[in-house]
Amino acid sequence: MCEANAYLKKKGEEEFKELLRAVDIVRPTENGLELESVFGERKLVRADIAALHLVDHKILLEER
Repeated sequence: MCEANAYLKKKGEEEFKELLRAVDIVRPTENGLELESVFGERKLVRADIAALHLVDHKILLEER
């Protein structure tokens, strides 16, 4: 499977925390990013992409 897990680092925090597992789609929106998992779960986050670690299946996001 090629899905990745999304992690979010909030302002003032040192570490990324898991936000959503098995992310299949990342869509940019006016308010941030919309994430959708293979299970149909959706989350809208006010964040920017910090890094994509595709071999490790990680999407790292930083809160705006």
